[in-house]
Amino acid sequence: MFDKKNTIVIGCDHAAYELKEFIKSELIKLGYQIKDFGTHSKDSVDYPDFIHPLAQAIQNKEFEIGIIACGSGNGVAITANKHSKVRAAMAWNTELAKLARQHNDANVIALSARYIAKEYALEIVLAFLNAEFEGGRHQKRVDKISAWPY
Repeated sequence: MFDKKNTIVIGCDHAAYELKEFIKSELIKLGYQIKDFGTHSKDSVDYPDFIHPLAQAIQNKEFEIGIIACGSGNGVAITANKHSKVRAAMAWNTELAKLARQHNDANVIALSARYIAKEYALEIVLAFLNAEFEGGRHQKRVDKISAWPY
């Protein structure tokens, strides 16, 4: 059974399968629990089939934080952000990953498998996981993300 506080959800398409497997294995070595929503091979798939269930699990508060990836990272981020209470942020460096958590209370990080080396992608993920939302002046902005008009 997964503990939502200590489990990271992860999902991807075929283009990001190898990156997902690398990140997953490294995070397990570091003591994280992983709930893998797939895909589970390099066979061509449609990323929404994996990202919607992952994002729904975060929306339903079954899990708190996720990692998603595709070739560019854009498609998975757009898909995840269709779900209320999901704030998926694209990050291609560690500073953006930290700021996504600190200022935007991002709960999902989206990675580009075609443009980020897997070792650096792991550094980005760790920066994201180790950062915390600062609240304060950022809270009212985050509150305005969820619905329009407010």
